[in-house]
Amino acid sequence: MWVSLLLVAWAAALASCARLCRAAVAAARESPAVDDQRGHPETDAGSPELGLYEAAFLAGGPNRVTDLAMVAMSRQRRLLLAYTGWATVVDPVGRDEVERSLIASIGPGGQSLIPAVRTVHAAADCVRALGERLASAGLAVPAPVRDGMTAGIRQARASAVLICALLAASTGVDRPGADDAGPLWFALPLLLTVGCLVIARVEVYPYARWASPAGQELLRAIPVPRPRHRPAGGAAGQGLAGRTDDRSLLTALAVRGPAALSDPALRAALGAGRRTVLGARREPRSC
Repeated sequence: MWVSLLLVAWAAALASCARLCRAAVAAARESPAVDDQRGHPETDAGSPELGLYEAAFLAGGPNRVTDLAMVAMSRQRRLLLAYTGWATVVDPVGRDEVERSLIASIGPGGQSLIPAVRTVHAAADCVRALGERLASAGLAVPAPVRDGMTAGIRQARASAVLICALLAASTGVDRPGADDAGPLWFALPLLLTVGCLVIARVEVYPYARWASPAGQELLRAIPVPRPRHRPAGGAAGQGLAGRTDDRSLLTALAVRGPAALSDPALRAALGAGRRTVLGARREPRSC
């Protein structure tokens, strides 16, 4: 009986490792040519420079682009972000294609939950075109490659768990006339699966992320200053300083995510630290 379980373990290990290897080969085939002198993919635009939307996509994908657009509109008082996770449109006129698609994703009522906005906005044409443009420049991992790598890694992990479960089940199976070393044979498919996962972590894990190795290099080169929290009712004479602080805040958000924001209310609205803000606001109100 334990031999049947061992065959199932080997089948799971071989199938998952074969799928992971095929995904790795596809990733290597789709990787862009690299300029030996500059270390960046060769593009028609010459030296690549990242805007905030491009940096956000490479660092966190479509959801990070949505968060960046929402926070930018919120800082300009054109969108309200509640710490409870709701987004409310104040100015229904977007200033670029991303903002217009974001307003359309919130819906005709002008109010929606932020997770729902992320889901709808991720499928917008402008966000998809942004990803395709970065992928064609060699800075973003193409969607089929990333999905294949992610699915292969997920299947290999599931196979490792399955092999461990089969090993545990084999210890309770009576094996008349068999030696006690039989379950040790399960170590071979387990070692194969874990070894493939380790190699994938070192060699091909970057292809399961949004940015390609060249895109990750550009992200690391972006200076991310520490944003300073500017109160909502800032003076009009502080316009230049306010714009500088907003740029620092948006850069930190694009590269590092909502956890880099200095405003706890914004972090709560985007889902980071909401429990802390909720607890802090449970105070008795004075009449």
